Amino acid sequence: MATLSNPADHISAEFVRHRELFEAQPTLNQRFFEQQAKLIADAISRNRTSISVQLPDRVTLFVRNVQTPIEVSLPSGQRDVKIGNALSVFGKRDLLHEMIHKMAEMEHNPDAAISGCGGLIRYATATHLVHHVLPAGKVVEYVPLPDEAIPTIPATDANPESAITQASDAIAEEGDKPTNRGELQTPFVPAQRVFFLPQWVAFEPSGRILGTVGEADANLRSMQNYVAILHRASSIAPYIVADEEYQRKRYGILGQLINQGRALATYRTNEIIEAVKQRATAGTLNRGLSLSMPYFDDQSLELRNRNFEVIPAGRIQFVPAFVVRAVREELAKAEQDTRLNKSTRSHLILNLLLIHDAFLR
Repeated sequence: MATLSNPADHISAEFVRHRELFEAQPTLNQRFFEQQAKLIADAISRNRTSISVQLPDRVTLFVRNVQTPIEVSLPSGQRDVKIGNALSVFGKRDLLHEMIHKMAEMEHNPDAAISGCGGLIRYATATHLVHHVLPAGKVVEYVPLPDEAIPTIPATDANPESAITQASDAIAEEGDKPTNRGELQTPFVPAQRVFFLPQWVAFEPSGRILGTVGEADANLRSMQNYVAILHRASSIAPYIVADEEYQRKRYGILGQLINQGRALATYRTNEIIEAVKQRATAGTLNRGLSLSMPYFDDQSLELRNRNFEVIPAGRIQFVPAFVVRAVREELAKAEQDTRLNKSTRSHLILNLLLIHDAFLR
């Protein structure tokens, strides 16, 4: 008998098994499980402490040594399932963890119908999150920077026809157009159209911001929430990572999130440089200076700050050489910082060099 030695093969086989079980259900049962999955997903997103779900009166199961699936009735009085309770929050277990615990409990139930329903609800909920809660996005291709594992640089030209948009997203672009027909309306600027979700792109490759910093912050939070929902789906059903749609959406959002997160960190670093220069000109930096320089950590997928002192508190006249010296010391520390992976460290060093070079002249 063939064995699965590769962990990825085990995960893929587990996903296929649950998908086939779900597809073996009558259409009415499929819609029933999908509705329960939607209720659970909505309750988790709203941070509710508990929810009640229903099980069908009959469920289709695969039985060993039986060639065709068979229908099995659920025990009377066990169709109502309560997940969580008002006291769960005090035990530091949110509804997501309560749901995972409850489904595992059901899957280990000696009654085959209850066990099967636990697996079906788990599969339906994870699939609902991946396929229906998250925006579909565009088909994109990214390439990695040298020595980086995650591709973050768009590799294709903009394709306005395939962009996801609403009427309010249209902008005017200049170009050849028939006379007396107005301006050519396209969904997003070219720098946005090469990304997975153009509506959340705030920076061009040059670093020029396309809107406001507040909008860029909101875009970053939206992308982080997108990733969080993918993680939520994989925590409910770990085998969902074998789903092609999961992989497509994870690939698309990770490249965009890291790209735009780094761009936002660099933009804020340049803002810090300008603020220091303006304060130096105004003579308001003679009582000390500390910097909190942002960088994007592509392991935690969030903006973080690198804090360091340039001039200690006191009556010391500011000179640009103090900034250069402090940054050089911080560069040496960053080079040896084992808490950062290689790509995050490279990004951090580039932002430190921006400050260094700005005050070296």
